[in-house]
Amino acid sequence: MFAVIKTGGKQHRVVADQTLKVYLHEAKVGDIVTFPVIAHGGETPKFGTPLIDGATVAAEVLAQQHDRTVIAFKKRRRQNSKRKRGYRDHHTLVRVTEILLDGAKPTKTARVKPAKKAKPEAAEG
Repeated sequence: MFAVIKTGGKQHRVVADQTLKVYLHEAKVGDIVTFPVIAHGGETPKFGTPLIDGATVAAEVLAQQHDRTVIAFKKRRRQNSKRKRGYRDHHTLVRVTEILLDGAKPTKTARVKPAKKAKPEAAEG
């Protein structure tokens, strides 16, 4: 089954366990966030007007990241004039955990991070 979600002014087609890069979402790493569903399908697709009531997609936040730097360089030839400007877009990396229909609540919780192993102390001598 797939779903079409709307987030950050864009639409994304998603399936369960898919990793997705979406526009910056105010959530901490490990949180579960939900997105509204525009359409979902499989054998019999269903479309909303504009959203499907009671349908959501739950996703776990994996990371808050920056995109690569985009350089805007302007030069006016023979005028000794140039401008260089860089921009890094922010985005959130999420993993779709489940597609929920009919007002269901997310059943999965965020994965627990394994505890860091203590480094063995170096033997002096």
